[in-house]
Formats: sequence, structure tokens, C-alpha cells
Amino acid sequence: MSAETDAVSTSAYSSPAKSLGDPGITPLSPSHIVKDSDADDAVEQLFLVVVAIDFGTTSSGYAYSFTKEPECIHVMRRWEGGDPGVSNQKTPTTILLTPERKFHSFGYAARDFYHDLDPTESKHWLYFEKFKMKLHTTGNLTMETDLTAANGKKVKALEIFAYALQFFKEQALKELSDQGGSDFENTEVRWVITVPAIWKQPAKQFMRQAAYKAGMASPENPEQLIIALEPEAASIYCRKLRLHQMIDLSSRAPVNGYSPSDTIGTGFTQGKEHVRRNRQSRTFMVENVIGEIWSELEEGDRYIVVDSGGGTVDMTVHQIRLPEGHLKELYKATGGPYGSLGVDYEFEKLLCKIFGEDFIEQFKIKRPAAWVDLMIAFESRKRAAAPDRTNPLNITLPFSFIDYYKKFRGHSVEHALRKSNVDFVKWSSQGMLRMSPDAMNALFKPTIDQIVQHLSEVFDKPEVTNVKFLFLVGGFAESPLLQQAVQSAFGSRCRVIIPQDVGLTILKGAVLFGLDPAVIKVRRSPLTYGVGVLNRFVEGKHPPEKLLVKDGTRWCTDVFDKFISADQSVALGETVTRSYTPAKPSQLVIVINIYSSEQDNVSFITEPGVKKCGTLRLDLTGTDAAVPNRREIKTLMQFGDTEIKAMAVDVATSKSVKVGIDFLNY
Repeated sequence: MSAETDAVSTSAYSSPAKSLGDPGITPLSPSHIVKDSDADDAVEQLFLVVVAIDFGTTSSGYAYSFTKEPECIHVMRRWEGGDPGVSNQKTPTTILLTPERKFHSFGYAARDFYHDLDPTESKHWLYFEKFKMKLHTTGNLTMETDLTAANGKKVKALEIFAYALQFFKEQALKELSDQGGSDFENTEVRWVITVPAIWKQPAKQFMRQAAYKAGMASPENPEQLIIALEPEAASIYCRKLRLHQMIDLSSRAPVNGYSPSDTIGTGFTQGKEHVRRNRQSRTFMVENVIGEIWSELEEGDRYIVVDSGGGTVDMTVHQIRLPEGHLKELYKATGGPYGSLGVDYEFEKLLCKIFGEDFIEQFKIKRPAAWVDLMIAFESRKRAAAPDRTNPLNITLPFSFIDYYKKFRGHSVEHALRKSNVDFVKWSSQGMLRMSPDAMNALFKPTIDQIVQHLSEVFDKPEVTNVKFLFLVGGFAESPLLQQAVQSAFGSRCRVIIPQDVGLTILKGAVLFGLDPAVIKVRRSPLTYGVGVLNRFVEGKHPPEKLLVKDGTRWCTDVFDKFISADQSVALGETVTRSYTPAKPSQLVIVINIYSSEQDNVSFITEPGVKKCGTLRLDLTGTDAAVPNRREIKTLMQFGDTEIKAMAVDVATSKSVKVGIDFLNY
């Protein structure tokens, strides 16, 4: 055998026209799917406690439950700090690093410390808020992606996320240790981190890498961490709801999640009492029954969960599978960046209109802490907005805003308001912006319209006929404006239901998911997966530029051999198997490249949008010479929670190699 042909088989082709790399394998058998029954009997590690972290765009929190008493869910201790008009168990997703880029503080503590720094000092400190959105908006996310602090300096996103997760890990372990009276070890905890379902795979993987960096789990022990999808977690919790734990919008006027008003029946007030008593203890009892609402659901019934948070709105459509009430995802998660941040953005646009974009940009850079203050003041007023409100909403302008504006423009804030002809925002003598309810509602409108529009599109899909319930969850679901818009748009099609402690729904559902990950049985694959192979070249069928002649055989290169299509149903733990054989029998190193695409029908790995996301490298050197003429290489892909594992096995020698699909490093 001449050295020349040998070089061809091991090296990638030098001719770029021919191929991206040498797939070197050809399909051996017709495609088939094998249900892997052993997958469920995997040795379960025994964790003492499940801790779920809801890492939100605007606020974050954790909750936990001991595996011995799964019906009790404890929400984290009260945090120091807290804002007027904003009552919840979560802390703002803000993080502060020292000028030396070391972790300093998180949440209210970070915000307050940053705020109290002298402006000459504060510009050296690195303050980050609402940084989770970056993972959604970055197209080509990698381990190197940067985040920008309030002072304009850049830090690796992975570091910030790892610091934040490490903070939660330490808080939770400390609380568990204090409670148990002895030190709690990380190995005793199963962690669950929630992410939006509409995030692309790289962002989900990024979260796992950050958690490894934070020391929650490790690549050697990945089962210790579950990445849960936010609307799925909400769905699991909603199954457990009793009637006193929710508000059925179809039967009464929308209310703000926090103010029990007289118009509401006594049942709701008792429910409130029940929740309030529990709020003191921070422990929520989850009755181990399927809630009343579920007793109305029959096999095959469908419901939609709309998770509206700070950054994104996610929706997913589930179907009940009895007897255990397992959930099946009917329609792949959709949504977009329509969270309550959109309302903040509209407020910022309004300020630009009144005071000038040039001033607002400068003010944010020169007085970052005062800007944060102004947004906090807006946040508490934002929560007071309601459809039937008649009295104006006052927003305090920080002194440094008024002062800096005068220096910047040479005239007063009051003058700017008079001149701006934005007629529904006035200046009140107490130094406040006075907004009419209509003005406030106008800030909500673009975001709410997008949510309603998106929901309408989902409702029009054939998979989404006959939806019985719509569960509105997430922090933004507390907004009476959003409640009313969803109820008036869809109330005639299904019952719109809001869980009582709506901001904590996802957190509690994530704990339940960690206690019993098998509850979600079927998901829709968000991507099409396959491997690159060589097929026998067929004249007229294959494009001539894909022809490759190797040892006298005519091959078509770059063929995408599909394992699973985007939007196809995949049972969790399901394994898809294909068999291949080396295109050249004497080949000893077999390289299998795995590719993904958002498109359904992909023929070649060179098509636009096809990305490489894994490589299996099977080295067969040193195996006995008695190799069958047609060596069979089995390739398996197993679809797990948010991870996908691939494996190649040489059938003759049982040599195998495994790889996790990697969306960040290719």
C-alpha cells in the first residue's frame, strides 16, 4: 500500500472544495431507533437535599427540600435590604466586583454598597445588573464572551456567572448547615438551575460550565446538577395547585398579586391567610396529590404555561399522560425577549425624549449609582400600575439627576418638562415626575402587545387546539395590566389561571423537578442532529462538486446523516443508534463529526446554519488484526435533560469513546 494513499485516509483533505474534514465513514444499516430501557435503572445517587436556584434576569432566589420530606419546600431566608413597594423572597440579580476584579457582594448588598461609594471611587468598581440577558442575545456565545460593567469595563461572562452561582451555593450550604447544626457538604446536594426554555443550546451549556466553575458539580459527576427549563418547572408546580392557591381570572377582576381586595370572594382571602402564615415560616407544603384543577384534566388534555419574567417570556404547551400524570411537550418552547425589562426600556426612551438622549447617556456613565436609584424608584411605581387606576404615579428624581441636568443643559428639569410637550408627564413641586396612569400604561403596551401577539400565533398552531388552561407565571405575571390583556385576549378560549405566589412558582417547581426528574417524559428536540458521512456517489442525484474518488471508489462527501429532526418528539433518555463502517477498511483512527442545525431538512454539512458540535475520535490501533472485513461502528446519541451525549463503539472489539455535545467550543 503506497504511503500516498495512506496519507489521504488519516489527514483531512487538503482541498477545501472537497470537504470541511474527512468524515471517513459510510452508513452500514438503515436508520433505526432503539429504546434504551436500562437508562431508567441508572444507579441513583442519594442526595440528602435538592436545592433549586432561579437565576433570573432581574431577581434571583433559591429554595430547597429534603429528600426525606419532599412535601415541604423551604424558600431561602429573608435577605437583608429590600425595596419599598417590592415584597418578595428574591434578591436582585446584581453583582459587585472590587477594582481588583474580585467578588465583593451580590443582590441588595451589592447594590447598596455600590450606591454608597463616593463617585470618585465607584467608577473603579465593577457593577453588573440584568446580565443574564446577554446569554440570550449573544449569537455566537463562547467561554470567552464578555460582559460590560456599569463603568464600561469588560469581564468574562463565565466568571460573573460562576461568582453568582458560587454565592448562591455558599448561602444555601450555610443555611442548611445552620439549620441542621452540622456542616453540610456539597456532595449531599443535588442542584437544579433554571434557564429559559427558548435559550439556545450554547446558553444552556454555558450555565452548566459556570456551575462547574462554581464547584456545584463537575464533568465527572454531571448528575449532581440538573439544568431545568423555567416553564417546565412552573408546569410541574401548577399540577399541584389547590383552588385556594390560585386566582382564576375568568371568574373575577384582575388583582395585583399582593393586594387582597374586597371584590374577591372569601375563598381567596382564606387562601391569602394560608399563604401569609406560611410566609413567616418560608415553608410551603405541597400536598402529594394532584391539585383540584388537575382533577378536571383528563388524559390527553392540553394546557399552556406562559412564563413571563424580567428578560424573556417563554411558553410551552404540555399534554397530560395518565395514569401518573406525566407531562409531554406538544409544541416546542417559543417566546422571546418580551420580559418586563421592555417596560424599563420604554421608560428610558421617555426620559430621552424629555431630557435628551445625550444627557441620559452621560448621566448613566457619570452617575451610575443615581441611575440605579432612579430605576429602583421606577420599579416600585411600575408595580402600582393597574388597568383601573385613576390617580397619577409619582417617581422621585434623584437629587444628582436634577443637579447634573442643570449643569449639563444650563436650565432646570422643570423647564425641560414644560418644553418637551410630553403632556402626560408633569413636574410636581415635591421634585417628582408625575405620570398619568395612561402614560404608565403606554410604557407597558409594546411589551404586552408582543406577548399577546406571540400567544395568538401559538394558539393558531394545529398542535395547540383545545387548550383547557393557560397558566400565567413568572414575576411579570404579577402585573394586573398583563393579566387583563391575556384574559381579554384568550379568556374565551381557555381558563386563565395565576398561581398565588406567582414569582416563586418556578423556584418551587424546580425543586419538585429535582426530587423527581422523570416527571417530564417527552420533549421536542430544538435542533436537528446528525453526523457527516460519505455515501456512494450517484450520478444525477448528488452534486458533482461533492464527488471524491478514493481507492477507485466514487464517494459523495459532506453528507449529513440525520439522527433526529428539529421539533421531533424525544423521550428523555431515549437513544438513537446508527451503524457505520470505515470508508476504507484499513483505517485505524475513525473520526465522527456531529453537526446540528435549526433547519429540519439538511442534506449536507456545508449548508448554511449547520454547526459542528462534537467529535468522536475512536482509535483502533493496537486491536487484534483479526478484524472483520466490514467493521461495524455503532454510533449512539442519548437525549438527556438539557445534555446530549454521544458514543461510538467498535462492535468487534467493544472499544468505545464518549463525548458530550459541545456548543461553546467549536
